[in-house]
Amino acid sequence: MAISAKMREFVANGSMIRKMFEEGARLKALYGADKVFDFSLGNPNVSPPDIFKRTLKAVVDADEPDLHSYMPNAGLPAARAAIAARLGTEQRVDVRAENIVVTCGAAGALNIVFKALLEPGDEVLVSAPYFVEYGFIADNHGGKLKIVASKPDFSLDLAALESAMGPKTKIVLINTPNNPTGKIYPENDLLALAEAMKRKGARYGRSLYLVSDEPYRKLAYDGAKVASPLASCPNSIVVSSYSKELSLPGERIGFAAVNPLAEGAGEIAAALALANRILGFVNAPSLMQKVIALLIDQEGRDKGLPACVDVSIYQRKRDMLAKGLKSAGYDFSLPEGAFYLFPKIPMADDGTFIDLLKEENILVVPGSGFGVPGYFRIAYCVDDATIAGALPGFARAIEKAAAFA
Repeated sequence: MAISAKMREFVANGSMIRKMFEEGARLKALYGADKVFDFSLGNPNVSPPDIFKRTLKAVVDADEPDLHSYMPNAGLPAARAAIAARLGTEQRVDVRAENIVVTCGAAGALNIVFKALLEPGDEVLVSAPYFVEYGFIADNHGGKLKIVASKPDFSLDLAALESAMGPKTKIVLINTPNNPTGKIYPENDLLALAEAMKRKGARYGRSLYLVSDEPYRKLAYDGAKVASPLASCPNSIVVSSYSKELSLPGERIGFAAVNPLAEGAGEIAAALALANRILGFVNAPSLMQKVIALLIDQEGRDKGLPACVDVSIYQRKRDMLAKGLKSAGYDFSLPEGAFYLFPKIPMADDGTFIDLLKEENILVVPGSGFGVPGYFRIAYCVDDATIAGALPGFARAIEKAAAFA
């Protein structure tokens, strides 16, 4: 056998998101890209903001001698300081440069956090639905993902989470705004969760850490505010990236931020920096670190040019899609953030309905890919023409589904 049994299983049961994306590529080759409506992948289609483009050009034109050199494992000092200053303002906590490790995206940040915190067999609690990669990342570092059901409206079930915390629990992982539901967890829930973790930590004689994965923090709609996990829970770590707020998923730039009040904060930050190296990341892309440092500094000086994509574009797409699906008879909650909609599947058999959508050349991801059968995810970070072109097919699919009732 060429590969390990574990990897053989992972390959066979790999990400449903990627499988649907590959199916979309196949269909586009057969029918033409304009006749296929691919909502499978959360790949931002909004251009990076002008301030990013100008900052990138300024950094490249300056052509400093170390522009493409190795960086410290924890990141360029200027980038760490800029990220800390902005994050501290956002999260209402005195974050310092030494609390920041710059990473290869949020996935890189999660890997180094899990590497630093987990002992073999330790549990990572997460509410379903959840991003499927979490299980693979926990396994990378000897951990086990423990799934806890959320409430029917996809808010945190705090009683269920506390009940699930046991002697092997080390991390409680949240994702807000959530992928795939778009749910934003309110501050009261984070405060209550922190208290539950404190109680269970005291009972079992160990420290529990809240890890908040929040690359969609700036993509919040209708004036919604994303609560601060750092202000809510002393034992907390934020991981994030600029993939969504700046539309830079391919540049792989993000960070991990350790709450300065966390137990062992300095030791954790040092472990994160070492993990960055020994996991093979070495350092986050040097060019992007220099851009982020300058961009955040420029953002602070020029209030008219926020370092974020135009969120109203995604809100317009959300509203366009929601109006069409509601008219067709779909049942869903309007997402509060991110760029996903998570409707109920309107029949008993999930696979049959996904196939009905495929017949209309519509590609979505079944909710089973996020731990919750009976739903499907639509990533609406696509051209308006894709949304408009797909709506008649969505309507036909739900009409066909009625025949199976």
